[in-house]
Amino acid sequence: MKCNDLLLYAVTDRSWLNGKTLAWQVEEALKGGITILQLREKSLMEAQEDFFKGGIYQEALEIQRLCRQYKVPFLINDQVEIACRMDADGVHVGQSDMAASLVREKIGKEKILGVSVQTVEQAVLAERQGADYLGVGAVFTTRSKADAQAVDRDTLCRICQAVSVPVVAIGGITEENMGQLEGTGICGVAMIRAIFAQAEIEQGVSQLLQKCRKLFKKEKGI
Repeated sequence: MKCNDLLLYAVTDRSWLNGKTLAWQVEEALKGGITILQLREKSLMEAQEDFFKGGIYQEALEIQRLCRQYKVPFLINDQVEIACRMDADGVHVGQSDMAASLVREKIGKEKILGVSVQTVEQAVLAERQGADYLGVGAVFTTRSKADAQAVDRDTLCRICQAVSVPVVAIGGITEENMGQLEGTGICGVAMIRAIFAQAEIEQGVSQLLQKCRKLFKKEKGI
């Protein structure tokens, strides 16, 4: 996994569709320059058979096609079986999901595996079990995941120092506060609201990408 792929990491959310489709929003974000996309449909994906029979699956296929068109990795959140059946580029799992070692066995060596961590110990274990990158957060207060465990700057820095795989920060990150993450060692930031709640997604993402390049590319030599 290259650091460059994690520079501006988009995580989907249907909260701000305002009459548009999620696929439309995703394409706007792709035009703006997101570097990786995670399809996060926690409630809609829990009943897997219903997911594959419904319109959500067709929209997921459309989003996957768009990601391939723009040459951006397409990941599935949590649902390993769905990721395998869709032939997604990879999957991202949390600490309460399937163990990273088991996920790696299921998806094979060629697929991307991301793991959410909050401590140095979790980070080291996830890397040992086959994670290609780590998501660390919540680094700021977030409304997208009210129960997210807070991770302070010192812990984020120590995680980046403890592992050789790339690290992306997540949780309440905005254009205004992302500067506080400069110098921590991360390769990029994962965003939900800051991307999909914007009125002009393409333009907003383009601005976010420019700021990410200034803050994170120079320190990681991307």
